[in-house]
Formats: sequence, structure tokens, C-alpha cells
Amino acid sequence: MLKPKICYSCKTLPFLSNIFFNSRTLVTKSSRCSSPVLEEKSQKTPSKNSQVIELDLEQIQDYSSITTTTNGTTTCLPDSKDLNGLICNLLKDPQTQGIGYDCYEKAKGNKDFRPDKSTLKLLMRYLVNSNKWGSIFSLSKDLRSLQVLPDSSTCCKLISSCMKARKFKIVNSFLELFVIADQETGVLAFDSAMKGYNKLHMYSSSVVLYEKMRSAGLVLDPGCYCSIMEAFTKIGNCDKVVALFEEFESKKVESTPYYAQIYKTLCESLGKSGRAFESLEYFRDMTKKGIQEDHSFYSVLICGFASIREVNMAEELLEEAEGKKMLRDPALFLKLVLMYIEEGCMEKTLDVVASMTRVKIRVSDCIFCAIVNGFSRKRGLRAAVEVYEELCSEGNEPGQVTYASVLNLYCRLGLYSKAEMVFSEMEQKGFDKCVVAYSSMIAMYGKTGRPKDAMKLVAKMKERGCQPNVWVYNALLDIHGKVLNLRQVEKIWKEMKRRKIFPDRVSYTSIISAYSKAREFDKCLIYYQDFTLNGGRLDRAMAGIMVGVFSKMNRVDELISLLQNMKREGTKLDGRLQRSALNSLRDAGLQIQAKWLQESFGAT
Repeated sequence: MLKPKICYSCKTLPFLSNIFFNSRTLVTKSSRCSSPVLEEKSQKTPSKNSQVIELDLEQIQDYSSITTTTNGTTTCLPDSKDLNGLICNLLKDPQTQGIGYDCYEKAKGNKDFRPDKSTLKLLMRYLVNSNKWGSIFSLSKDLRSLQVLPDSSTCCKLISSCMKARKFKIVNSFLELFVIADQETGVLAFDSAMKGYNKLHMYSSSVVLYEKMRSAGLVLDPGCYCSIMEAFTKIGNCDKVVALFEEFESKKVESTPYYAQIYKTLCESLGKSGRAFESLEYFRDMTKKGIQEDHSFYSVLICGFASIREVNMAEELLEEAEGKKMLRDPALFLKLVLMYIEEGCMEKTLDVVASMTRVKIRVSDCIFCAIVNGFSRKRGLRAAVEVYEELCSEGNEPGQVTYASVLNLYCRLGLYSKAEMVFSEMEQKGFDKCVVAYSSMIAMYGKTGRPKDAMKLVAKMKERGCQPNVWVYNALLDIHGKVLNLRQVEKIWKEMKRRKIFPDRVSYTSIISAYSKAREFDKCLIYYQDFTLNGGRLDRAMAGIMVGVFSKMNRVDELISLLQNMKREGTKLDGRLQRSALNSLRDAGLQIQAKWLQESFGAT
């Protein structure tokens, strides 16, 4: 196999600009000539006035001892400066970048070689783009031993790239190097690392870096203050945010593009901590200093006051922001809606919608749903559907969540035709994978005695790639259980198991109830034992069914145990089942237990 050769072609032996393998030889001309040209050996040879030196890459680590003699003239191989140029030119060409890195690996073995900033910049760019993280880690060791550093911009880009790739070990290696070698570069690199951790929501790691900076004696710049304040805000340490801000203020930095961001982070932290009035004071102080405000400040302030339900202040700031045309964040409107719902001011939620219309912000599905559900909770189901219809008539478009909510409301009110209209509208708009909507419709078909329609809808649901959940299966169990279609009940139960849909208490109640009505009490016992083994807890429905089952089977011991559990958990027993249990105990001659039952659950 042929080894790659490097050829110089110039009287003054300048550094090489390209390299070629096997069938090609590289000729580099002096600075007086045009750009280097890559040509086939067979097509062109060096000129008479040129000197050619062939250099095997394996010899580059010992190049200082190699000389060549041509026409009586002895010429040494390139010195460190020329070799940096060689490596740089190789790294600039995508076709020779790998060879450029190999040259660097050979060259670094010579004690006189020092990679310059351009070489390091190109090396790092090549290694990062090639995802050669092991080589990058090795490079950090080279920089430490050679005592050289790239420029600060390259350092920051390297740290950012490593953070995106989650190569935290490499990041730490370079940060340790930068701290030792150059404090200014170290500060910028630490800031890049903290920003990277913040983007990854690894705020505690940003705090660790901040502590390392303090230990190393690094002085934070405005960017670092911004990053670490953001980290402390996200982990909820408001006092530390305020302390950092006061520390930053004490330095009396005259001008920095980070000033507004630092103030906003401070206001956000105070607002989230329930200190909205302090947040407003800092905001007013900022505007007095001439620092430019933007819409995000008003979003932070309004959300802060909404969180502590300071309705008047939130409304004042909303009016102020609207006057300055700084209402752009849908999140603040959601906060206002939630505030009004908690305060019971339901009509004002509609005023929020009016404000959004004025500033031309679309009412999101989240806000629409919050208003409808708020009216449902505070004013009742009919008030909720009325406000839904009113908002729709004003041109607001519901999304999947709102549709699913109002569909459920129509079903609960018995307005089945409207429920079907809403479901059809959902399908037309592409919301055909909403499990909640399917569950509501299937339950509705069960209530209206339409089991065939329910099964058709389940089949359509599966065709659309929407897998039934436990709610859907519960509705099906209830539908077929009521008509004692036990074959279908068993089939549905097995399908649940096959699809690994774990039955809940409602599932067990439905299937046990079906077998109880069919007087297949042995099956009831099997499912009840499965229910208890899986950690199921009794409720009134399940307890009532099993009292009946145990009574009819004359299983007195199990009946007494069940009644004791009911008494311990405070579960009530209706009159019919209490009489059934009482008769079972009396028939078994357990008069004492019968008396205890009457005393515990009341006389019938």
C-alpha cells in the first residue's frame, strides 16, 4: 500500500496548502503565484527552479532532523510556523481535513511545535463537526501540556457544542484548563456552559458551576449573572436571586445588553415567590434608569399578581400594558382567567376574551377549555354549555380539549343529539384520535341502549390508530354487563389483558356486577379475589355487590370479614343489602354477629 506523500515546490519552501493520496502529487507555489493547483503526476511536473521535498506522514514527528540536498543546497523541513500553515490549509479543505488532523498528531510529538490559534480553531471545528469526541477530550490534554489556548470565541463555541451533545466530562475538562490558563476565557467559557445547562433544564448543574467559579476566584461578568440568576429562579431560590442582583448592582456596570434580562429574571423570581409588589418596585426603578422595557415584563408582572389573586393590581397592569401595546403573551391571559375562576368572577373571564380580541390574540384551546370548565364548576353544566355556544358564536374556535369537555357536558345533560353533532364536528376538523371523546360517546351509547353503535365506534377508533384505554373498556363492560351479554363481557376482559390495559376498580365492579346479575356467583368470587390481590380497595358499589354475593352463597365467614372491613373504612350499606346480610347471619344462627351488624350499620 502506498503511503501519502507531501511535496513542497518553492525555493523558499513555504508551507503546504494541500495534500493528495497515491496517484496524485501536490505542488504548492510561492506567494507570488496563483492559488495552489491539484493535478495528476502524469500531467504536470515541478518547474526547474522549484525544489521538491517528499515527506512521509510517519516522519513528520521527527521532521527537525530531516534535511534534503538539491543542486548542492541543503533545506530543512518547515519550522513550527510553516507547519501550522500546512495543518491549517489541510483542515480548510473538507477532502483533506482528516490528513490535517493526522499531521497535527505527528507534529505535536516534536518539542518545538506549538499549534497557533488558527490551527486550534480549525482543529476544533473539524473534530466537533465529525463528532470525534474522544479526540476532542485528547485535545484538552494536549492544550494543557503544550500550554496554549484557542481564542475566547472558539472556546465558547466548543463548550456550547459539547453541551448540545451532552458531553459533560469534556466540558469539565476544558473548563478546568481555561480557569488555570486564562481567567477572561474561563469566565466566558463558564457562562457558555451555564447557558447550556439551563437550556437542558439542568439548573442544579449551573449552580455547581457557579460555585466552582467562586472557588476559582473568577469575577462574574453580566452574562454569568444573567445565567446563574435564571438557574436560581428555576429552582425556586428567590433570596439568592435577589442577593446576586444586589451584588451586580454594587458593581455599577454602566451599560450592558444583559441589563434588561437581569431585571426581568429578578421580577420573574419575585413574582413566582409571591412577592409581586417587590417585583413591581424593581420594574419601576428600572424604567426610571432608562432601561428599555418590553412586553415580557408586563407578562411577568401580571402573572405574578394573578398568582396571589391581587385582582385590582393585575387589572391596572393589564390596562397599562394594553395602552402601551405590550399585550402579546397568551400565557398572561390564561393566568387572568384562572384567577377570575378561583375568585368566582366568571363574567370577567369573558372580559379577558374581549381583551384578547382587541389586541388580536387568538383565544387558545387551553383558555377556551378553562373558561368552559370554570363555568361548569362554579355555575353548573347548563351555564357551561351556554358560555361555550356564546364563545363559538363570537368566532372563537374550540380545539380538541374544549370539544372533549363540552361533549362530556352534553352527555351528562342528556343532550345526546348535540353531543353527536359535536363529535361529528371534531371528526371533520381532524380531531379523530381523542380517547376522551370516544369514551364519552361509547358511554352515551350505553345509556341510550345502542350497544351496536358503541362497538362500531370502537372499531372505527382502532382503524384510526387510536387505542382504547381503560375508560373505553369500562364503558363497554358496563354496556354488555347490563344486558347480561357475558360472552362479550369475557371477550372484552381478555382483550384488556392482551393489550396490557390494567383494569381499575370500575372495571372489576362492572364485571362482578354482570356475573352477580346472572347469578354466576363463583365467577364473582374469582374476580373479587383478583381485585383484592391487586390491591383493590372497597367502595360502596363493590361492597354492596359482594355483600349480596356472600349472602346468597351463605359464605358467612367472608361476609363477616367484608362487613368488618366496611365498618373500618367507613363504607355505608344500603337497606336492601343490609337486610340480605342480616338474614344470612340469622339463618346461620349467628345472632351475636347479626346484632353487631344492626348496631354498626343501623337498624333496618
